[in-house]
Amino acid sequence: MVINPKIYEINIRLFLRKFETQNKKAKLLDIPFSFWSHLSDLGINFVWLMGIWKTCDITIDKYCFEDFLINSYSKALKDWKREDVIGSPYSINNYELNENICTESELKIFRDKLHSIGIGLILDFIPNHYSSESSLIYTNPEIFLQVDESTFNNDNHTYFQPNILEKKFFAHGRDPFFPAWQDTVQVNICSNAARDFQKKALLKISEICDGVRCDMAMLALNNVFKNTWGSALSEKCKEQNVEFWSEIIPFIKAKQNNFLFIAEAYWDLEWQLQQLGFDFTYDKILTDRLKFANAKEIHDHLTAEYDYQKKSLRFIENHDEERAITEFGKEKSKAASVIISTIYGGKLFFDGQFEGKKIKIPVQLGREPQEKILEDVKCFYEKLLTITSHKVFNYGEWKLLEPISSWINNFSFKNILAWEWNYETERRIVVVNYSSSIATCRLKIDVTGYPDEFVIKDLLNQVEYLRSSEEIHSLGLYIELKPFHSHIFSL
Repeated sequence: MVINPKIYEINIRLFLRKFETQNKKAKLLDIPFSFWSHLSDLGINFVWLMGIWKTCDITIDKYCFEDFLINSYSKALKDWKREDVIGSPYSINNYELNENICTESELKIFRDKLHSIGIGLILDFIPNHYSSESSLIYTNPEIFLQVDESTFNNDNHTYFQPNILEKKFFAHGRDPFFPAWQDTVQVNICSNAARDFQKKALLKISEICDGVRCDMAMLALNNVFKNTWGSALSEKCKEQNVEFWSEIIPFIKAKQNNFLFIAEAYWDLEWQLQQLGFDFTYDKILTDRLKFANAKEIHDHLTAEYDYQKKSLRFIENHDEERAITEFGKEKSKAASVIISTIYGGKLFFDGQFEGKKIKIPVQLGREPQEKILEDVKCFYEKLLTITSHKVFNYGEWKLLEPISSWINNFSFKNILAWEWNYETERRIVVVNYSSSIATCRLKIDVTGYPDEFVIKDLLNQVEYLRSSEEIHSLGLYIELKPFHSHIFSL
């Protein structure tokens, strides 16, 4: 398994629109192989195809035209039409491939092609819910959270009756801090029947891909689930003490040891999920600190224990987040990208990020507006990913550096972040001014064995500097950076 993998997320239902013709809707195998080869050249290790499972069309008219959704459609796509709304990719019927995207045999061909260029395939696993119109409600009702009629009557927003001819009432899926998602039905995480069903479903998924991104993984923790549903649970459910993930992850890993588990995770539950077997958990805390915090707070975040950080997945955008260019601004988003790309742990990039796309598309939309490619942003990412595809960033030893003042009473060094990578004879030093002002500092780095004068190459800006090892040893390497600018030095 790659130690610090780069993962590229694609909203596949949207992405395929680029390759449509007047006579044919595009499918997965219609995407030119050169696109995937280029990702491989940039050091991408996994492709995550978001939205590949079959959904229930009937939920579109029933649940996808609430006022807040209509407002989001209008904000993203001024000329959207009713047929552009295709429903949430997280309201699935079952783990069956959407044949408008690919069949199972086509997915196998695609996966084999990815493997031939060193890229693995990640798909979604949604432990918490299925579509509220899922056929499983009728074939496997025992896997869902059911309630009595009085509970339904007291709250018919959170609970629903799928068939008015039957006295069966189910819960919609939900996050405890928000109203229920009405296009979903809640899996009873504490039920052995549900666990066995999900285990078999995931085993089948593991045969067609190399890993899963687990949607809202923390909702399947016993404590979260029981606190969310409280009195709706039976006494038997409340007695469930074995964690869902401690059952399901070892079961799959026993079949495929290198199968990758990624948790979408929040609420400071990342460490617990790592302990239950996840290879990577979302580092949303870092994302928010990169948006709102100063360099000191980001530095402190990076002092966390190695075992935690190596399993953290770093990102500045994905399908749930605003576009980085919009949220950060162009130059700050570049600096944030340098940071997430050069610390240890996994890295997640979202389709359109490399081109500087600015518009966040609601997941229910099947069309996006045309956006101009920002060539300078594209050039920046091409350079950054090429630099960080070097083995030193995958197999090297990472060390956080401590900038010091470049002269008395100059405190701008506090705005600078720095670290180094060492692997065999290779050495990289990364320096980022994470502020809106010019900043300077000195860096005390070990130059034992270096000649009296030697060349430092700035790979990111393609500049070379001749420096004195004596000066670096005694005073430190002098750094001066414009706002939100970075160096990636090769020594």
